Amino acid sequence: MSEDKKPEWVDPNNPEGFNSSIMKGVELAADHNQASKNRFVKKQRESISIPDIKAGILKGERAKLAKGITLIESNAAHHFELAQELLQSILPHTGKSLRIGISGVPGAGKSTFIEAFGTYLCSLGHKVAVLAVDPSSSVNGGSILGDKTRMEELARNPRAFIRPSPSEGTLGGVHRKTRETMLLCEAAGFDVILIETVGVGQSEAIVRGMVDFFMMLALTGAGDELQGMKKGIMELVDGIVVNKADGDNLPRAIKTRSEYSRILHFLQPVTKGWMSKALTCSAVTGKGIDDVWDMLQEFSETTKQSGVFEDRRRRQSREWFHSLINSQLHQLFYKNSTIKQLLPVLENQIMAGDQTITKAVQEVFQTFLDTFEKK
Repeated sequence: MSEDKKPEWVDPNNPEGFNSSIMKGVELAADHNQASKNRFVKKQRESISIPDIKAGILKGERAKLAKGITLIESNAAHHFELAQELLQSILPHTGKSLRIGISGVPGAGKSTFIEAFGTYLCSLGHKVAVLAVDPSSSVNGGSILGDKTRMEELARNPRAFIRPSPSEGTLGGVHRKTRETMLLCEAAGFDVILIETVGVGQSEAIVRGMVDFFMMLALTGAGDELQGMKKGIMELVDGIVVNKADGDNLPRAIKTRSEYSRILHFLQPVTKGWMSKALTCSAVTGKGIDDVWDMLQEFSETTKQSGVFEDRRRRQSREWFHSLINSQLHQLFYKNSTIKQLLPVLENQIMAGDQTITKAVQEVFQTFLDTFEKK
């Protein structure tokens, strides 16, 4: 390069240094980056084709089903309307599965049982979807256990679909979008839906409110009978399966089943016209798995003939409706800017003994209602 022609980045007054002036076009870099980001977000939104996802789901395409579930689970505001559009479009294709909730104390072998049971159902020609709710990490909110790594055989089965989701601290250990995910799986042709929960005791009533059949897995020799009575789970179950009934543990498992049967005999059935049963099985050897399926088929036939099956579905839809209303009101209340400012003030007054809790509640709700009247 000649001496009289210097590069633009060289300061002519300081040949040893660099030109600190902004060259033409560089001053628009920030705006250009923001514009690129906006174009990316817009393109991302446009790339979500609800008719395309719906068509793929109805054909049973796993990729489209996974994409639809991701859309449903998204917390992004611009995904909400798209998710509702998808749900509305597939609604006529839902409701044809048997929904089964599976709970149990930690260590009862829920994942092992589900893998064995799901594999058995697939061998009979059924399509099985497993909505396995993982405990959430308190650090990043993600799944801790990773159900696909715990159900390797079932995950490879072409007739099965496993969707692990973090519970996100939801009461009952059930992901807040489990219901919607269940509908998508039904539209994709899965006729048996298994919902595994983290097993947290009394709040399993949340699971009871979204499934047809609620099953509890039990262990032997751990005082589960009394524990189950104390927690109230026994009053929610349609069936109890004593797992790990093999080897030296078989006699104890048979004894535990008898004890559960006696307890169930004295409890009012949770499902009208159906007497809750207790069975034994071994998820390792597979013995008793067919008995569990026979019980479920008998339950389905009995309740459908009596009309209890459809009546439960209708009541669950009504309860779901009111549950979502409560959720929306909760968010609306705590996101209100006026309420956000008022709550700390009232909290301090209550803790200082200057205000009664009842009066503080009245004040905060009156303030909340006033904000809407002003609008």
